[in-house]
Amino acid sequence: MRAPGWTITLVLLCLFGSATSSPVASHTSAPPISSQLTPPATPSSLLSSTTPSTGIPEEMQKSSFCPLKISPSTLVVRFGDPVAVNCSIEMTGFPMLGWEQIQPTPDYIPSNFLVWRVEQMTEWTINPICFALVEEKGPCSISLPVIVYEPPESVTIRLVNHSGAMLEGHHYILECEVQNVAPIENLTVTFYKGQTALSQLHSNSHKVRTPVTETFTLDITVSKEDNGAQFWCEAKLELGPEGPQPPPVVMSKKLSAIVHFGPQLVCSTKLQVREGESVKCEVAGNPPPSVTWFKDGLRVTMPTHSSRKHTGKYTICAEGLIAQRNFTVEVEVLAASGTTNSWTGHILAVTLLTQVINWE
Repeated sequence: MRAPGWTITLVLLCLFGSATSSPVASHTSAPPISSQLTPPATPSSLLSSTTPSTGIPEEMQKSSFCPLKISPSTLVVRFGDPVAVNCSIEMTGFPMLGWEQIQPTPDYIPSNFLVWRVEQMTEWTINPICFALVEEKGPCSISLPVIVYEPPESVTIRLVNHSGAMLEGHHYILECEVQNVAPIENLTVTFYKGQTALSQLHSNSHKVRTPVTETFTLDITVSKEDNGAQFWCEAKLELGPEGPQPPPVVMSKKLSAIVHFGPQLVCSTKLQVREGESVKCEVAGNPPPSVTWFKDGLRVTMPTHSSRKHTGKYTICAEGLIAQRNFTVEVEVLAASGTTNSWTGHILAVTLLTQVINWE
């Protein structure tokens, strides 16, 4: 059957009398009857208004009365997997029922449903349409939305134009590459630091149905707290409620960050120690800086057992891989704990005795 300028490919089923529905799983294909494969002549009024996109008469596509039902209503299938879709109608008075624009030819049986079945989905773009001719109200049709997907083949993360250690306060770009995924518009890429999500990104490549490879980037500025942190990315193919649950997810390997920083003074600039104690002041950095103490311009070694003569101002010279810094620390050496505790005890005793006398 051919309309002027356009080819109409139809797979039709003639429904006889009061044929009843049968479950898809238990039907038996009927023998090839000529009336089932070759539909009656379509009125010329319908052929004259066919649309180039589908080859189905325009009146059929726009009919508001269409009791057809497709199960599943949306087909989400992995490339290469089998497909079985049932188009059914619960009413009588339909001389023709068929699928249009599909390969291979669907199963057909003398009943009020028609199954489209393939062993392997090998098309990335397909637009199946189930249609029926209604004796009283005219033709109608219903389209089957199809999403053919392929999970990412691999996901990798790296730093753009950089390798090795990073420097505190500097700017870097993380790149996540997702290879051979379809459809790209359903992909969500998430960047992580540890278990903390940093950003979610989506592709700008819409209407691309075949597998593609795409990269996603994230700008970061590292701090000393990022030293040893693990950066990674995750690619999730979100296909809606009709798709696989949970959605297919592929994760990259972890990228361990090495951040060079410092030197930084960790202790207070005013230190108090007791006689006999050591003076401790930490200077942090990665890699660890070399530290030199100076007092009155002279290099000194801080004692492990301090005395009152160690009281004073000190200069700490810290030299790291990326910087050299000087810090000034004031050290006060207090009396030993025994002397201080005894003096405090005498004051407490006098105070209590005075209170007792006053109460009496």
